[in-house]
Amino acid sequence: MGIVAGLDSSSTYTRIVVCDTDTGAVLRQGYAAHPGAVDSTGAKQTELDPQAWLMSLGDAATGGLLEGVQAIGVSAQQHGVIALDAGGVLIRPALLGNDKRGQAAAADLTDALGGRPAWAEAVGAVPQAAQPVTKLRWLARTEPENVRRIAEVLQPHDWLVWQLLGRPVRRTTDRGDASGTGYWSAATGAYRPDLIELALGHQVSLPEVIGPAEPAGHTPEGLLISAGTGETMAAALGLGLGIGDAVVSLGASGSAFAVHHEALVDPTGTITSFADATGMHLPVVHTLNAVRVLRGTAELLGTDLEGLSALALKSTPGSHGLVLLPYLEGERTPQLPHTAGTLTGLRRESMKPEHLARAAFEGMLCGLADALDVLRGRGVAVHRVFLLGAAASLPAVQAAAPGLFGAQVVVVQPADYAAVGAARQAAWALGVQHGTLSPHQPPHWQTAPYQAFDPGDELAVGQAVRQQYVAVREQTHPGAFAQS
Repeated sequence: MGIVAGLDSSSTYTRIVVCDTDTGAVLRQGYAAHPGAVDSTGAKQTELDPQAWLMSLGDAATGGLLEGVQAIGVSAQQHGVIALDAGGVLIRPALLGNDKRGQAAAADLTDALGGRPAWAEAVGAVPQAAQPVTKLRWLARTEPENVRRIAEVLQPHDWLVWQLLGRPVRRTTDRGDASGTGYWSAATGAYRPDLIELALGHQVSLPEVIGPAEPAGHTPEGLLISAGTGETMAAALGLGLGIGDAVVSLGASGSAFAVHHEALVDPTGTITSFADATGMHLPVVHTLNAVRVLRGTAELLGTDLEGLSALALKSTPGSHGLVLLPYLEGERTPQLPHTAGTLTGLRRESMKPEHLARAAFEGMLCGLADALDVLRGRGVAVHRVFLLGAAASLPAVQAAAPGLFGAQVVVVQPADYAAVGAARQAAWALGVQHGTLSPHQPPHWQTAPYQAFDPGDELAVGQAVRQQYVAVREQTHPGAFAQS
């Protein structure tokens, strides 16, 4: 039996799991917060010295956690930018994925290349504020002196791998993390240096994109460090997703992504064409509104999420005619950035807390069903949907989602699947090195404990609720999806 480790360096913490190479069983774990990652109010910082990630890694690995480990995989927060000078020295603190100051720069970049279709064709994504290409444009506008010194750009997982290997001359990344930069195409497997120049004003050195099972290198002690990847791709690998599997992530905002055999070019920019960590693809559709809809409704009704769920279950499918369009922060799917949410169907008999609670759950889930339909409309198979996020455990979500999504819904036992995915990648690279695994197929690990909820007899009811929602959406925002 061998053992490997996966570390997940998220926006606020490092979590390490040590796993059996053959089964994936988690043998031990470590955790530590990133020093300085949140301010005194608890808000996440948008900039941070990357040394904080190394400090928390050291804290998480205390007590002999990594003893006997033969390989390490790295997962990290996506869309960060680490700018280095010609000597590999950090120029300024890392810009993190939650930094939204680049909204104007994103619009500027979109126009500079000729609009959304041009970007979708070039790299499979239209610039958003979070993306590295947009952050570079923002830096060019706001910090010209720093920009003149930038000779190399890394993302957080790239930088961590480089540090673990002792800062070698060769820098690497993987296709999954590269696909989120805005200057690497999952369709062609190549960088677009012209887009770097468009954003920054000059060329820079970029990490070599290596294969999913290819090691980034070995430490002086002989420890294998695998390619690593971004958190989304690592979580997909940790969950063991395959063709026909989709994930709906329930954060404040939402996303739906699925495993697919090819990169998708979407001229509207609704689909972002990510690569995964196995050689396949992860087309993703984002929504701006998910659990924030539930929290807002819970506050309105003077309860919490659990209380809102209990209230919703006192109502019936269709919420007694109430329909909530959940566009509280505008929306990306469909593209309605300046709209607001609406509540329709108010009648005296429907004006009860339980019906509003049910409408909030149905509205949120119908918005995410819209995202799944975008994927289905491009030929992406969706046979079962993995629900991620704390809200996935709410009974009202589990009761309504299968019928509204038109698929089996799977709720896995809570775990850091990004760290598990990083460990699985490490086991894969180690097995290929030893000649026991194919470079084309990751190791088969045991599946995480889960609950499965089938639509069953509720499918027709769920689809009727969905039709009611779509009718209101089209009446309120006619042709919105045609323009997205």
